[in-house]
Amino acid sequence: MSSGEIRGLPGFRDFFPEEFALRRHIFSAWRRVGARYGFTEYDGPPLEPLELYTRKSGEEIVAQLYEFEDRGGRAVALRPEMTPTFARMIAARAAGLAKPVRWFSIPQLFRYERPQRGRLREHFQLNMDIVGETDPLSDAEIIAAGIDALRELGLGSADIVVRISDRRLVAALLEALGIPAESHLAVFAAVDRVEKEGEDRVRERLAEIGVDAARAKRLFEALRLSLPELTAAYTGEAALEAAAARLTAVFSHLEAAELGDFLRFDATLVRGLAYYTGTVFEIWDRRDELRAVCGGGRYDDLLRALGGVDLPALGFGMGDVVLAELLRDRGLVPSQFRRVDDYIICVSEAERPAVLGLARALRDRGRHVLYDLRTRGVGRQFKAAHQAGAARAIVLGPDEVSRGVASLRDMASGAEREVPIEVLATGGEKRQGSAE
Repeated sequence: MSSGEIRGLPGFRDFFPEEFALRRHIFSAWRRVGARYGFTEYDGPPLEPLELYTRKSGEEIVAQLYEFEDRGGRAVALRPEMTPTFARMIAARAAGLAKPVRWFSIPQLFRYERPQRGRLREHFQLNMDIVGETDPLSDAEIIAAGIDALRELGLGSADIVVRISDRRLVAALLEALGIPAESHLAVFAAVDRVEKEGEDRVRERLAEIGVDAARAKRLFEALRLSLPELTAAYTGEAALEAAAARLTAVFSHLEAAELGDFLRFDATLVRGLAYYTGTVFEIWDRRDELRAVCGGGRYDDLLRALGGVDLPALGFGMGDVVLAELLRDRGLVPSQFRRVDDYIICVSEAERPAVLGLARALRDRGRHVLYDLRTRGVGRQFKAAHQAGAARAIVLGPDEVSRGVASLRDMASGAEREVPIEVLATGGEKRQGSAE
């Protein structure tokens, strides 16, 4: 790197037009799904008080914070996740909000971690949350929204799987095994790392927590069971049976919504964040080649902890970095993002006023219009129209302008015809059989 060259920071992206087009494609799909599910979009500040995250976000996120002291002496951090901001905002207006609240946001988030495939130091994330409802149908609804946010981009049950569990179920299992409640969060954190570190290392972690080898063996045996098998194995454990019944209802609702092919019960899934209290889920690439595309769950105590408002809540975050990788792997990135409807070809400078007038009329109709910004040969302008992906070329030359017409060429078929300029400007060519 030369002494005068300044490069971007590691783990931070430049969005050149083609990358920005993919980002817009993803965001547009997310917004369409949010609207279909009746969610309202919101946003919050990218900089928050440090305490907002150190209270409830969990050790891993706190260790990755971009934190500093601002010029006013306040301890602040760039937001690493959206849920604490969401909770703070809901708490501020809870009394005046109709319940259940359905909000979504697409914030940019920041974490200082090692950049790798599917993980950078910044990313955008779809956050969808429901506040004020405890029925299992609300859990099914938020999971269905996450699935549909990916289906909207062309992904199906052959591409993704939703792994679902419930912290109350696993907590009840731990109680049944004689593991005290004060150890549950540490056990959750250990179990959550089983895919990353392997069962042997997690057994070591459990031993450090005070879980003996016999209980660890029974725990892993139970975590491998299906939901009906787990319920049957611990018949008579009231808390476990109640949690299993609730989770069974969530599965039933999703199956009724014809989303059963996406689902898998996975008791090892507990999610690493400290504030989850119930249903938890993650959406993964079926091939297990990427990290989780989406993760979320129920956090019924967070609003009370952050804002003093006791309201149940649940939601998820879906990152754009992993999702973009998955779309590329599946060949689902659109090949042509740039849309140009009309490329007006100006044969000579004498026709420039006519070109500008027609361009204005077409743009006022909402069409995407380009023309050369300097005089070039007609052949080079046709080449430019092709490179721009224009649907049609409109030729204005001395002969055409003198007769008040334009030569219209369909760039896909090469078919040409003449259309009066006035008709073209007003959209009347549609009625004459032109397909736009």
